[in-house]
Order: sequence, then structure tokens, then C-alpha cells
Amino acid sequence: MHQLTSITIALILVAGILCQWLAWRVKLPAIIFLLSCGVLAGPVLGWLDPDLLMGDLLFPFISLSVAVILFEGSLTLKLREIPGLERVIRNMITLGALITWLITATATALLLGFSWEIACLFGAIMVVTGPTVVMPMLRTVRPRESVANILQWEGILIDPIGAILAVLVYQFIVAGGAQGGVAAGALVFGKIVLIGVGLGVGSGQLFGLLLRKYWVPQFLHNVIALALVCGVFALSNLMEAESGLLTVTVMGVWLANMRGVDLDEIMDFKESLSLLLISALFILLAARMDLAAFVSLGWPALGVFLAIQFLARPLSVQASALGSGLSMAERHLLSWIAPRGIVAAAITAVFALKLGALGYEDAPQLVPLTFMVIVGTVVLQSTTARFLASRLGVAEPEPRGFLIVGANPVAQAVGLALQENGYRALLADQNWSAVRDAKLAGLPAYWGNPVSEHAERNLNLLGIGHLLALSANVELNALAAQYYRLEFEPVRVFSVRNRPKKEGVPDEKTAFRYGGRVLFDNTVTYRDMERMIRLGGEIRRTALTREFSFADYLADVSTQRLPLFAIDPDEGIHVFTPDADFTPKEGWSILALTREGQAADGNGDD
Repeated sequence: MHQLTSITIALILVAGILCQWLAWRVKLPAIIFLLSCGVLAGPVLGWLDPDLLMGDLLFPFISLSVAVILFEGSLTLKLREIPGLERVIRNMITLGALITWLITATATALLLGFSWEIACLFGAIMVVTGPTVVMPMLRTVRPRESVANILQWEGILIDPIGAILAVLVYQFIVAGGAQGGVAAGALVFGKIVLIGVGLGVGSGQLFGLLLRKYWVPQFLHNVIALALVCGVFALSNLMEAESGLLTVTVMGVWLANMRGVDLDEIMDFKESLSLLLISALFILLAARMDLAAFVSLGWPALGVFLAIQFLARPLSVQASALGSGLSMAERHLLSWIAPRGIVAAAITAVFALKLGALGYEDAPQLVPLTFMVIVGTVVLQSTTARFLASRLGVAEPEPRGFLIVGANPVAQAVGLALQENGYRALLADQNWSAVRDAKLAGLPAYWGNPVSEHAERNLNLLGIGHLLALSANVELNALAAQYYRLEFEPVRVFSVRNRPKKEGVPDEKTAFRYGGRVLFDNTVTYRDMERMIRLGGEIRRTALTREFSFADYLADVSTQRLPLFAIDPDEGIHVFTPDADFTPKEGWSILALTREGQAADGNGDD
């Protein structure tokens, strides 16, 4: 029995990560595949029964997982990133939440015939969106920064607010209506806010001081953060039920905005953990779905979903954005994206059991209705949001551009070649004269240290997805590669050799950890490229045809060539490296540093 349980849990984790990988390959939100996997394994095939698998530990596991996910998301909420948007965000989690609650409750009561008590509870639960679904969707949709920031902040802050609202409605119901419900609700609300804010700020400040004063060794940062989040969440819920989500959210936001606290490694660890937890949670909750109850809701449930998607969300966004600087296109996209996720499913399951035990006949129907909204919003929005963002003109361009560390002659030549072929190039250098020359040549350039806090705030990386470390300083190249490995995928971080490769000495002996992939060729250094350019070399584009293949291109000894980039027929760009996994074919083009008549004598005369 124990062995079967271990195998089942392992298979859930493996299936979740496979769904994430498949979503990455086909460029669709992973939630679609995770829900499909859970439904297939659970109600369709009967292979997975989460209640039987985890028993009484299921909901504590879900609650702690949601706490970790909310904390990880709140660590990214930095006030300096939302100048001018504070009012919109505040309105969306207050006025917008109220509008969504009232419209959803009304539609549920009128269309499904639920009692007003149960309809109001469902409306309160549907206020939440959550980072479990918003963040994966943002990675796929890639909307304009203002839209992404609003959705990110709303998704994280609205979860504890929705949970609190659901608790207040529940207290109102069990207290017997308006006579005792208002007083009981006010008391519970006050306790939740007091405990959540007080404990969240206190624990965040304490942990921040431990990190800032170096009282905790580096290797314990991640495990202490995880233990503290779980401990604070449990303590908060012990002091007042359902206050834990507010506590961990406040704790994360407080930490994110403390000065002098390095959270990069903690965020990296928590992001990986959150990805694993999200994958497992969606499979487990989808496997609990009762298809018969789902179908029995009938067409009126579809009407509730349409009211949430096409009435409640647009009205809440338009009301929240009044007087703001958001364009109509941005407001339209915000009106479309509001998927429901794990928090809605978890809260519904808890209150449906409690109210069912109290004799409310409509309560068990809350679970399939919630899942219908989750599936509907996730599938509809995730499959259409990217197209809608593109049509509205609020989608970021494909990240095909390059951030180039250095503004020296080599960096300028590479940047100009990329720019002339339709790829964005942004140079960064501390040398003002080099930056000035780059700007005079028509290249955008940043004057300053590319790995400084100022660069983090001021470098516009819109449309940029690669790093080329092309400075003459080997340490700066290595530092930049390490610094930007979290911003870009490691496979898109490259660094030029600054010293010749030593014969008989393994790369592990001399290479920097996270120093990026070696650019262009193992035998070519920055000095070699600088010398070629100084002696008249230039970067040229050559088209490959059926008659002139890549092998023919390399076999031409009349010209000294260093292939830099390959451009495929879809205008995708590939960087040449010693470990490149592509072979240019007919229809491709090669960008190479070329010097006429110098193939035979290597680097040429100095």
C-alpha cells in the first residue's frame, strides 16, 4: 500500500513536469495540459483518487502549497515598478472586487436558483484570480508591462481578499443573517486584518534583518524562508481561521520592498518550488472533479460563466481604470484576462463541506460550478489572450533582440549588423566615449554598469531575449552572464573568449561558473575579432541556396570568415557556438565577420 502511494505521488510529479515541458514546446499555457491530465487520470480513467491517496492531509497540503505560491509571488511585488498604477490596482482589489461579487452572486441566484446565501458565498469566492493561473498565462501572452504589472499585483493581492470575503459571508450565514451576522463579520474581519498585517510585517521585518545582518548562513536561506512561511501561515490560521493567506502575502511584499536585502536565491528556489506545487495541485484538484455533477448543472451554469467573463470583469476593470492613463486597448485586455485557479477551488471545497453539513442543499453544487468557471476561464483566456493582445497592439514583441555588454568596436559592429537585419540591439558600457560613438553610429546604448541596480531599473529590455557579453573585460563578461541568467534563459546567454584556450587544460579549470556559452568559435578571442575589424573586416549576410550550401560556404578559402549568426526562413536567429545544435540549410542566411583574402594567414598581420 505504501509503495503504491509512493509510486502515485511520483507519477503525479512526473506528469506535472511533463505537462509543463509540453506547454513550453507548443507555446500554450501549462494549465490546459495539467487540467486535462487530472481529469483523464481521475474521473475518466479512475486511476487517481486524491481523497483516497492523501486522506485528511489533502486540504492541509493544498493550503500550505497555496501559501508558498502566494509568498513567492508577493516577493516580486516592488512598489517602484508600478509608478502611476497604484490607484488602478487599489480600485481593482476593492471596487472591482465588489462589482464582481455582486454581479456573480446575482447571476448565480437568478440563473441556477441557488439561495441568496450560497450565491453570495460563490460570488465572494469568484473574486479571486491568483498567481497560480495568472503568472503562467502572462509568460505566454507577454502583454505590455503596465498590463502585466496590474494583473500580477491584482492576482496576488486579491487571493487573501477573496478568502477574507468568503469567510465573512460564511460567518454571516452561520450567524443567522443580519441580526448576528454583521457584528460577527465585523469582529472576524478586524481580527483577520490585525493578525494578517501585524504578523506579516513582523515576520517579514525579522527575516529581512536576519538576511541583512548576515545572521543566517547562505546555505540556510531557502530552507529557513520555506519553514518560516509555513510556520507563520499555520500560526496565523491558528489565531484566526483563513488569515494565513493575508499574513504570508504581507510578509512577502514587506520583504520585497526592504532595502539592502538580497532575495535573488530565495526567489529562484521559491519559483522552482512553486512550479512543482502548481503542477501537482492542478492535477490533484482536477482529479477530484465529479463529471456527473459537472454535467448536471446544465446550461444555466454556462450563463453564470458568461456573466462573469463578459459582464462582471469588463465592468469592474472599466470602473477601476476611470481617470487612469491606461489606453482603451490596455483596458480591453485587462477586461479579458481574469482566470480562476487553485485558491478558488480550495476555498470552495472547504466551505461546501461545512455548509453541506449545516443542511444547505445547494452547497455541494458549489464545487462543480467553481470548476466549470476555472476550466472555462483558463481554457478560453489562455487560448485567445495572446491573439487578442497582438490584435490590440499591447503584446510585447518576440524576445529576439540582444543586450550587448560593451560598446567597443566589436560590439558596435555586431550591434549594427543585428539592427540592419531587423533585430533589436542594446549596448551597455561604462566607457562614455564608447557609448557616445555607439549612439553616433545609430545604436541605442546605456551608459553605466550593466549589472548595477540603476541598470536594473532603467534598462529597457522590451523585445530582448539574448545576452552577448562582448567587452574586453573577462570578469565583467562573466559577471554579466551570471547576473542575467535569470532574466534570459541560460541557453541564450553568451560570452566571448577573452583569452586563448590553453592546450591540455580542461575548460572546468579556467571557466567561470554561469559564465555563459562560448560565443562563435572556441579558438577565437575578443582580440582576434577586434583585430579583424581594425584591419578592414566587416559583417556580411550571405544567403544559402541549393547550389551554395553551408558546407560550400565553409569550404571557400578565398575569404577569412567567422560565422556569427544564422537566420532561418522564419527570421528566427541562431547564435553560432562550439556546441551549436543547428545546421543552416537552403533558405537560411549567414551573418559572418568577413575579411577578404585573409583565409590562409589566420588573423592577418598586425
